[in-house]
Amino acid sequence: MKRVYDLRHACVSTWLNGGVPPTRIAEWAGHSVEVLLRVYAKCIEGQDETAKRRIEQALRGD
Repeated sequence: MKRVYDLRHACVSTWLNGGVPPTRIAEWAGHSVEVLLRVYAKCIEGQDETAKRRIEQALRGD
């Protein structure tokens, strides 16, 4: 890693992609949710299918 913030970015990206709620990640990272989503939005783009699948599972009671 080139910079200390690269490790931070890797952690936040991993948490977002792992489904950790943004409010929790923002708290851990010391960001507001607004800043978190603005900075890391590119990490969660394209996750529509995953979101749809989770909604369907919740509606079915899985």
